[in-house]
Order: sequence, then structure tokens, then C-alpha cells
Amino acid sequence: MWGSIVSEWAGLLLRWLHVVAAIAWIGSSFYFIALDLSLKPRSDLPDGVQGEAWQVHGGGFYRIMKYLVAPAQMPDELTWFKWEAYTTWLSGFALMVVVYYLDADLFLVDKSILDLTPLQAGLFSFGSLALAWLLYEAACRTGLAQRELPFAIGGYLFLVALTYAFTHVLSGRGAFNQIGALIGTIMVANVFAVIIPNQKKIVASLIAGQAPDPKLGKTSKERSVHNNYLTLPVVVLMISNHYPLLYATRFNWIIVAIVLALGPVIRHFFNEGHAGRKSPWWVWGVAAVGAIAILFLSAAGPREVKTGALSTQPTLANVEEIVMSRCSMCHAAEPVWAGIVTAPRGILLDAPEHIHRNIRLIGRVAAWSNAMPPGNITEMTSEERAVLAAYIGEQHR
Repeated sequence: MWGSIVSEWAGLLLRWLHVVAAIAWIGSSFYFIALDLSLKPRSDLPDGVQGEAWQVHGGGFYRIMKYLVAPAQMPDELTWFKWEAYTTWLSGFALMVVVYYLDADLFLVDKSILDLTPLQAGLFSFGSLALAWLLYEAACRTGLAQRELPFAIGGYLFLVALTYAFTHVLSGRGAFNQIGALIGTIMVANVFAVIIPNQKKIVASLIAGQAPDPKLGKTSKERSVHNNYLTLPVVVLMISNHYPLLYATRFNWIIVAIVLALGPVIRHFFNEGHAGRKSPWWVWGVAAVGAIAILFLSAAGPREVKTGALSTQPTLANVEEIVMSRCSMCHAAEPVWAGIVTAPRGILLDAPEHIHRNIRLIGRVAAWSNAMPPGNITEMTSEERAVLAAYIGEQHR
């Protein structure tokens, strides 16, 4: 019991820290990109200043200037923006260990996709994070990133291919979390391995009385722009575990492909506005088409689905038998599944009245998707899912 209680509270506290840190990191990242794009050159600015911006907030006026490389002398105080990113990743990885690695048989593995042990799934997850970052870093350091459009297209195809692979190795929920964690790892590594070290080199040059290398600032800005365009997709992926019709349906990898495309497109709209250029309103048409496509794809049902017509119309008794045999060992007043001491999310499915009360939820997670049972650990069959779908569909016509 205590192991389950500690795990539950550890998950809550880590999720809280992760969300707070992510808000701070994303907020500062969005702000500085907007600030950088809004800078205007003036004739009366100090030497080396790229531009300035006047802003008003909280009842005060702010005059902000940006040096293209660095000021002539080292300022007395500097505010560094790094711990927001580091805390986001560290708390996120710790949360991944608590939720996905320690409960891999529930959330990371789906034996109907690939029969992995929890250790194998965990090693695959961690190894793919490291390998994907190394490939991205190699592409950037060989100069490919300087060709922006080919690099963006290649990076997009790379992420889509990884998503397809993940959805054919891990559970749908685990695959969505994995691609989100992978993108987040790349973003934090940009801060840790490139942006902050380059900034420290510039500071060291100023202290030594030397002229800083302008390439350092240019490279850091390049990685910062990458992070800016990756932010919106990673946010969707991180909250996707609440939406089984996204991750636990037949075309889940195509849904991710659409999300990976829509995020940068939407960021483009805001970046153009911050730069003072004409707003590309076509972006919202593309976003609407993408959202509608996701809606239809999410309605395709789970990957393993019985397509033939049922011989007879299912009854409530059929539904009760399936739910009681596949779900009630966890969703009960006194769960009998090892490690579970209370019904997940407080949902009880151990009596006919409870099943009837939650019938639409059952349809969403076990008929129109295969989110439940998690990892299909109780081996619900495609025929049983078809029975649930047919009964619920008939009842709500």
C-alpha cells in the first residue's frame, strides 16, 4: 500500500514542479523571441546595439536594447535564464521514471504491439532519447541547420519517422510521451550544450578584454529559434495522455505528424506579428483543416478492430460481462490488482449501476480507442471492443 501511495504523491509533486518550471521556461522563451523580433534600429543608440524596444507593463515603461554581440565592457550584473529549462527536463525525466518506467507494464508496454519486458522498454526509451539528440546535434554541427528550409523539412520527416517507429514498439500512450520527451530533450540540450556555454565564452572574452566571436551569438540564436518552433507540438504531446482518442487509435502516428506541422505554422503567425510584418491569416485556415483531420482520424477506432458484422445485437449483459472480467479488478471499491489500492481516477466498474453510469467513458477508452485496459494488460480482445462499440453506439443513436 505504501509503495502505491508514495508513487502517487511523487507523481503529483513532480508533475506540479514540471508544469511550473515549463511555464517559466516557455514564457521567457516566447517573450525573448517576441522581443528580439520587435527590436527597431535608431540613430541615437550606443555602438554595437542592434535595436531597441519600448514596452509597457505593470504600470511602468521599459526601454530595452540588444547588443548584436556584446557590450564593450562586462556589466556588473547579469540575469541568466537557464534553470527554468534545466528544472523542466529534470522534473520531467523524474516523472517519466515514476510513471512510465516503474509502471512500464501498464503505460509503456503493450504486448499486442510488441512483447517487451519493462526493462527492455525502459532501455529502448532512454536509448532512443540519447540517439535522437546525437543525430540532431550532428546535423547542426555539420552546418545543415544553416539551410533553414531543407533542415526544417528533414527534421520534420525525422520526427514523423520516429513517431511511426515508437507507435509500433511502445503503447500508444508511451509512444506519444516518448516523442514529446525526445523533443523536450533536444530543446533542453540546446540550452545546456550550446546556448549557455556560448554565452559563457562571450562573458569570458569580455572579462579578458577580448572581442567576442560573433559566431557564438549567431549559433545560440539559431538553436533558440529551433526551440521556439518546437514548443507548441511538445506541449500537445505532453498533455495527450489525457486524451485517449489521440494516442490510442489506429492512426495515432499520423495525428502526431499533423501536430508537428501545425505547431510551427501557428508559431509563424505570432512571430510575423512580433516582427511587425503582415499577419499570415492563412495560418488559421491550415490549423482548422488540421484540426478537422485529427477529428476524423481519431474516430477511426483502435488499431486492432473487428470489422465484420456481429451475429446478434449485444446486450447490456454482454457489456457487463466484458467490463467485469477485464476492468473491475482495478476499478473496484477494493481493487485486487497488485500495487493498486484505490480505483484509478475514482471510477468504479464493479457493479451494473456503475457500468451504466460510466458507459460513455467506457466507450471512449475501451471501444473507440484501446487506451484501457492500460497496455491491454488484461488482454481485452478486438471482438470484445467491437461488442462494446456496437452496444454503446446503439444506445446513443
